[in-house]
Amino acid sequence: MKVSDLTENELRTLIGDVIDEKLREFSDPDYGLQLRDDFVYDLETSLSSKERIPFEKVKKTLGLI
Repeated sequence: MKVSDLTENELRTLIGDVIDEKLREFSDPDYGLQLRDDFVYDLETSLSSKERIPFEKVKKTLGLI
């Protein structure tokens, strides 16, 4: 399909999508990168766990308080 075949609304949508993508690239240097499979597995395991660590304990462990 050529640009000349697009309707005005389709062209506006296409331009908006390109602008959104470029803004994400500028604001997030990791945009478009893939997560490693082992990281995804660890993240999913962590999220499915019922165990939670209180925020105060995390801050103390990291030396923030």
